[in-house]
Amino acid sequence: MTKMEKKEEEKIISENPHLKMYLNEIRSKMEQPVFYSKLPRDLKEEKYPNLIYPTKGVVFIHIFRTKDMEGKEYHAIEPSLNEKEKLKRDSVLDLIYEKAPFWKAVKTDEEIKEAIRALLDKLTVIDEHSAGQTKVTGGKLRVTSAEKKSIEYDITKNIIGGGPLEPFMRDPYLEDIHIITGENVHLIHKVFEMIKTNIFIDKAWANTFSQEFSEKIGSPVSEGQPIADGTLPDGSRVNIIHSKDVSLKGPTMTIRKFSETPISVTQLISWGTFDAGVAAYLWLCLQYGRSLFVCGETASGKTTTANAIIPFIPPHKKIFSVENTPEVQVPHEVWQQLLTKSTGPKEGHIELEDLLRAGLRSRPDYIIPGETRGIEGRVVFQAMQTGHPVITTFHAGSVTKVIQRFTGHPINIPKPFMDNLDVVLIQMAVERKGKRIRRVLSVDEVEGYNKEVDGIMSRKAFEWNPVDDTQSFKANRNSYILESRIAKMAGLTDPMQIYDEFDRRKHIIERMVQEKIFDYYEVVQFIWTFYREGEKGLPISI
Repeated sequence: MTKMEKKEEEKIISENPHLKMYLNEIRSKMEQPVFYSKLPRDLKEEKYPNLIYPTKGVVFIHIFRTKDMEGKEYHAIEPSLNEKEKLKRDSVLDLIYEKAPFWKAVKTDEEIKEAIRALLDKLTVIDEHSAGQTKVTGGKLRVTSAEKKSIEYDITKNIIGGGPLEPFMRDPYLEDIHIITGENVHLIHKVFEMIKTNIFIDKAWANTFSQEFSEKIGSPVSEGQPIADGTLPDGSRVNIIHSKDVSLKGPTMTIRKFSETPISVTQLISWGTFDAGVAAYLWLCLQYGRSLFVCGETASGKTTTANAIIPFIPPHKKIFSVENTPEVQVPHEVWQQLLTKSTGPKEGHIELEDLLRAGLRSRPDYIIPGETRGIEGRVVFQAMQTGHPVITTFHAGSVTKVIQRFTGHPINIPKPFMDNLDVVLIQMAVERKGKRIRRVLSVDEVEGYNKEVDGIMSRKAFEWNPVDDTQSFKANRNSYILESRIAKMAGLTDPMQIYDEFDRRKHIIERMVQEKIFDYYEVVQFIWTFYREGEKGLPISI
C-alpha cells in the first residue's frame, strides 16, 4: 500500500512535533493531507493534490494545490528553532567546539554526523520540563526530546548538510534543483515535474551561501572564478554561477540529484520508456559483448537507461568505469570505479582519456565511460578496436548526428573505424498529448563503412510510433547485429535461431513486468539467476 495506514500516520505525527504543528497551522486553509509512504506516478494527474510523504529523517514534504492557486506547490516541513531554542543550540555548539579537539578523528560526512550525535548525547540530558530553559548545569544542557531532535537537525544541516537546501537533499523524488537569488527555489519532481517550493533564497546571504556551498564540492567560487562545477558526497552534480557580473540576478545554482538506487529496466518498461522487445534486444547485445551508445539531449534520461541495462552484463564480468562525476552504478562484484581529478595543482589533474588508457591495461570485460563529450572519444574507439566493449552516453539526436560528431572535429575518428560501434540508442524527452514523457525513439545498428559512397551504413532495429506510443521491431528477421554479430558467438548453426532466443528473453521480461518485479536489486538477482541456473531457477513461472 502506498497510502499510509491510519495508525502509522498517527505514530509519525506524534513523534514529530514540527509536523503536528504544521498540520495545525494549515487546518483552517485546507483539509487534512493524505499521507503516503510511497508516491504512485498517477498522482501526477490530480489537478488539486493534497498529500504528505516522508523523506530521510525528520523532513516531510507537503504537495498541494487549492482552487485559488495557479499551480502546485511543494512545502518542506522541517524542524525549526524558536529564539530560546536557538540559544540552546548555540550553547550546545559552544560545548561541541570545546570538546571537539579531544574527540576522535572524523573524515566522512557520516562520521561527522555520528560524532555530532554522540557529542549531543554526552553534552545534554533529557528533561521534558526544561522547555525554554537555557542554563547549563554540570557541563550539560537540559533539553526536551523534541528540542534535542530539532537541534541535532539544525546543527547537522548547517555544518555538513545543504543548509536551507537540506530538505531537497533528503527527498528521493527530486531530479533537479534550480536556485536563483531573490526567488523561490523550483524543482523538477519525478512525479509532479516542475514545481515551486516554499524555500526562498534571500539576497542578503546568497553570496555567502554560494561560496560555502562551492567549498562543499571542492571548487570554491569567487569574483575571479565565478563558475564552479563539482559533486556532492552523495554523487549529486552541482553547477554554481557566483558573480553578479555573469548572473545578473545574483548567484544561481543547479543541482542534479543522484539516485542512490538505480531505476530498474522493468520499471522503465512499465513507465513506457521502451518495451520488452527493446530490453530483450539490449540483453542479448550486452551478454555477447556489443558496444552501445545511449544518446539524447540533456535530461532525456540517458544515464538512467544506461544504469538500468548494465545488469544485462553477465555477473562474472569485470567492469571498468571512468567518469567526471560518479553517476554510473554497477552491481557487479568486480567493478573498478575511477574518477577524473580537476582540483589542486594542474600537474595533479587526471583527465578522462588518462583513465581510459589506464583501463585498457587492466583487462576489463566492459569499459563504461559515464559520458563521452570530446577528444576522449578517440580513446573510446581505441578501446573498442582492441576488443573491449563499451557502454557510454553521448549528446546527439540521431545515429547520423553521432557519426557526424565522431568523424568530425575535434574527435576525428576515421570513418572505417566506426564499425567498432554496434548499436546507437536514441532517447528523448518528448511532448505527447500535453504531457512530457521520456521515450526511446530509435535503436540503430551500425553495419560499417561503405567505400563506394564514403559513408557509414546503419539499419533501424527499433522505432517509436508517437501515434500509438509503441516501439516496432523493424529489424525482425533482418537484424545485422543479431544475425551477423551475436548468433555465431551464441553457437547457433542457423543465424535465424537467434530470434527464438530474442522471443524467449522478451517473454521473460514481460513476465517480470506482469509480476511487478520493479525493485532494481530484485531485477538484478532475477537476471543473474537466469544466467546461472536458466529458466528453472527463476522464482516465477515463465
